[in-house]
Amino acid sequence: MTSSALRAGIIIVSDTAAKDPSSDRSILTLKDVFEEKGGDTWEVQETVIVSDDILEIQRSVIAWTDGSDPLNLILTSGGTGFATKDNTPEAISPLLHKHASGLVHGMLAASLAVTPFALMSRPVAGVRRKSVVITLPGSPKGAKENLEAVLKLLPHACVQAAGADSRAIHADGVKKLEEQAGIIQPHSIGLPGRGAGHHHHHHHRGGRGGHTAPVAHTEPKSHPLSNDPNQGATRRYRSSPYPMLSVDKATELILSKTPKPQIIKVSLNDGLVGNVLAENVEALEAVPAFRASTVDGYALVVPEGSTNAKGTFPVVSVSHAAPGEPRPLKAGEIVRITTGAPLPSGATSVAMVEDTVLKSMTDDGKEEKEIEILTDEIEPGENVREAGSDIKAGEIILEQGDLITAVGGELGLLASVGRATVTVFRKPIVGVLSTGDEIIEHDRADPLNLGEVRDSNRPTIMEAIRNWGFEVIDLGIAKDKPDALEEIIRSSFRKVDVIVTSGGVSMGELDLLKPTIERSLGGTIHFGRVAMKPGKPTTFATAPVKNENGEHVYKHLFSLPGNPASAIVTLHLFVLPALQASSGFKQPGLPNLLVVCDQDFQLDPQRTEYHRVIIHAGRDGLLYANSTGMQRSSRISSLKGANGLLCLPTGNKVVKKGTKLTALLMGPILNAIDG
Repeated sequence: MTSSALRAGIIIVSDTAAKDPSSDRSILTLKDVFEEKGGDTWEVQETVIVSDDILEIQRSVIAWTDGSDPLNLILTSGGTGFATKDNTPEAISPLLHKHASGLVHGMLAASLAVTPFALMSRPVAGVRRKSVVITLPGSPKGAKENLEAVLKLLPHACVQAAGADSRAIHADGVKKLEEQAGIIQPHSIGLPGRGAGHHHHHHHRGGRGGHTAPVAHTEPKSHPLSNDPNQGATRRYRSSPYPMLSVDKATELILSKTPKPQIIKVSLNDGLVGNVLAENVEALEAVPAFRASTVDGYALVVPEGSTNAKGTFPVVSVSHAAPGEPRPLKAGEIVRITTGAPLPSGATSVAMVEDTVLKSMTDDGKEEKEIEILTDEIEPGENVREAGSDIKAGEIILEQGDLITAVGGELGLLASVGRATVTVFRKPIVGVLSTGDEIIEHDRADPLNLGEVRDSNRPTIMEAIRNWGFEVIDLGIAKDKPDALEEIIRSSFRKVDVIVTSGGVSMGELDLLKPTIERSLGGTIHFGRVAMKPGKPTTFATAPVKNENGEHVYKHLFSLPGNPASAIVTLHLFVLPALQASSGFKQPGLPNLLVVCDQDFQLDPQRTEYHRVIIHAGRDGLLYANSTGMQRSSRISSLKGANGLLCLPTGNKVVKKGTKLTALLMGPILNAIDG
């Protein structure tokens, strides 16, 4: 935030939120609008929650406008409807020295263009002293949409209200002002066909707020808003309102919204594989904890400065790799010892059994009595593993950020030094949901009816996520009904951290995920299209949810395309990095490597293609990629045997066999094959 940023304050007007501040969602929502849509222009410095009382509302406004350092912009949210306690317009209007009817019109026009109920709204806007004051609806979604409708114009209004030279500001003409504000067609804000956010201002207490309806987004750079399912097919968009992002930009956006990993303590016996350490781990004990033999043979005493151990010696005892203290050893004696067994005190070396012969045995013939050592080249310390020679007590054996793998090295290391528990980053719990009236359970025994499709996405996605080491909850199949979809997502967010859905994100009248996220859940769609093949309609959103402490947090929702190949490709490209980043991975996402194209590949002129391939090692040491066949997004068999995604750039040419390209590795590399 720059020192020249405009300063804003937010007043929430609500009896409910005044009694329980944790019930408010509008402050976080409006702050997100300033951050995401306003860039470095704004800084929200003050927030307050007041009851539906005229004097209390007025005192809060005056405190921020009449002091020596007034705020540039004051927003109120709530109390703008026709309920008996809705008094915000009556509280604000007498305070204004100038009324801003243009701003009011800008917010109203978007609503009026799509519903006559907009005439029931009662917004107020204007200037008090050097501050701009605007009333917004009480629902988070309505407040968000109305603020976005005028946000680009507000810096101009605030600068003038603060006393700037109006003549100098307008010296370069309106077009220059439009350019500075980032407005393509400012005269169309809120008018039919221009995509301003819609919400009229009567405040619905206890509901989801407002009657929302679609505005056709014919201007791609205008504010995107999803279809209103209640308006039917005739009012839906004919082209997507969401800007097309590159895969890199989409991934960057996802990672920027990924919450910091939470730290938990986990037992080594509680499925530690796949966790990332949250702190350095020190050895509680030395390894080995005692001097031990590295071979089967005979412990002996080699005089200091000598290597001459040749001769015949009595076997005075035996030391096995078992608990217990062996008797001390004197010069001229030897002890039979096994690999890993503790050396008796006094012993300096171990002679290998291969360098000895039996000279005599006990009377019963069961034990060795005397052994002859044949070599005179045994040095002090030979075949002995000293205490702490592998790991010293207190030594850092694993570092923060290290991954506990299934290979076993990390687990074995922790167990060897006596660590029963370690501190790791918590892994998110993932819920997987399929959507669509046509989708049925994959294992239903009955034959398919016309139009039915077996659910191949859900079991495939769930197994992939489990294979990555994350807990998965099956959320079932949601039918194409807005209320049902909203309820299953709301209830699921109480038990999972991330929801992955498939289907319902394209342009059909029954593609309900985007409107449910935006309109019903109060969520934010961060992107709704990606310039990739397959997977263009992939959607990423966050939605506000109360955690167990009553605090508002934002949880992730990935809406993947319904076509199977698209769903699995986008799962690997977008969901995996998010899950790994929130689990503390240093480098989240699929590993990339250079492969040799083992055949020709036709490029797509408009979108980067992630071509399903089989990557194998050649006998020349290089890695080769072969296509899995026809790549249609609905063709699940294009994933059969695939262990990689070949990254094909946009273009009109054919990539020739032998060309080296980057591929993303999804599974183990196959062994070298002939050919």
